[in-house]
Amino acid sequence: MAGRTRLGKMAMEVLKTFFQKPNTILYPAEKIEMPEKFRGKLVFYPEKCIGCQLCVKDCPSNAIRIKKTADGKFEAEVDLDKCIYCAQCVDSCPKKALEATKDVELAQLKHGKLKVIINAKPQEQAQK
Repeated sequence: MAGRTRLGKMAMEVLKTFFQKPNTILYPAEKIEMPEKFRGKLVFYPEKCIGCQLCVKDCPSNAIRIKKTADGKFEAEVDLDKCIYCAQCVDSCPKKALEATKDVELAQLKHGKLKVIINAKPQEQAQK
């Protein structure tokens, strides 16, 4: 007898929720707006970088490396598959050379595309 009451309660619950609006969204067909200060993909501004390596030292997952390419020029290599998107590197950068964006659609089919190298443009190209 106890089994029938459980089935009856379950059937009533199913019928109640059948006519309600769903609590989920139709992502990716409907894009969602990320909240302010969301920590997504990193952006590196090489012209601001002084090469202090604080971002590298503070990264808990060792996902970022800063390399010197020329006199006073640096490039950042970010492993998106290692990054935990904590934005500790953004907070520790004294010159604000790193920024967290709202970009969350980072899935890739090829593992090699998850390693992003961002470097300074040559002076000739930057002036154009």
